[in-house]
Amino acid sequence: MSIRELLLSEGLSLTTSEQKIVQLLLAEYPTSGLGPASRLAKRADVSDPTVARLIAKLGFGSFSDFQERLLAEVEERVHSPLHMMEAKRRREKSGVLGYFASVEDALHESQSLTPLAAYERAAKLIMEAKGSVVILGGRFSRFVAGMLTEYLRQMRPGVEGITDLSASSFDTLAVLSRKSVVVVFDYRRYQQDVTSYAKQAAQQGARAILFTDQWMSPISQVAEVSIVCRLDAESPFDTMAPAVAQMEAVLANVLAISGDEPLARMQRFEIIRRANKITFDEVGE
Repeated sequence: MSIRELLLSEGLSLTTSEQKIVQLLLAEYPTSGLGPASRLAKRADVSDPTVARLIAKLGFGSFSDFQERLLAEVEERVHSPLHMMEAKRRREKSGVLGYFASVEDALHESQSLTPLAAYERAAKLIMEAKGSVVILGGRFSRFVAGMLTEYLRQMRPGVEGITDLSASSFDTLAVLSRKSVVVVFDYRRYQQDVTSYAKQAAQQGARAILFTDQWMSPISQVAEVSIVCRLDAESPFDTMAPAVAQMEAVLANVLAISGDEPLARMQRFEIIRRANKITFDEVGE
């Protein structure tokens, strides 16, 4: 369990002063926990012993133990593919079956990182939006975002995908409002342009849905719903398999809650494709 998950744990019994520290740690995660304990206490307007009591409640023997764990999380989440390649090269090679097993583990663990209610909430936000639904992602996750865009275009109008953030892409912020929903895919080595777009969209009143990893993109600070997965696999690159599965789970909820209209819209698309012989469905023509 990450320190963020510990801080958000429902079973954690906190005093008012301890809650102030937790709020500060979460608001500026993880940097607020990397300085001296006395500075954390001063910024939270509590005493030094209050910080020590909170650290003990979190299960750490000392503040230095807490920081060591926090630093390890920071190092893990900022690793580049090159760094991971060097680290994993030193391990015994596991082959294709080992890689598949690691992806299966990531999928299994991802199921417990997001409450099932979050998928239904995300589906409702998307389908009940009175304005546009804008979807974007980072260097690799934008391809998962693109899949969601194409699926949703068949289910509702007003879906816009941003495949690459440019100056003109940021111009779309001008028309976002409280009626709009922004769906963002952002995983570790979080991109500044993606984060900036999402936060500005939230300032415009748009409601944000975030797909991210267990270290949590900074966009989580403004997201109404966060869908979290584990990315680790026996590869120098993170696996996108859990992200794709979670995206498809949201789609499954869209179909479950939306009645007949998405299906009717999809049927109209199929009529057009068949009329224009876009696919090979009509064998023998």
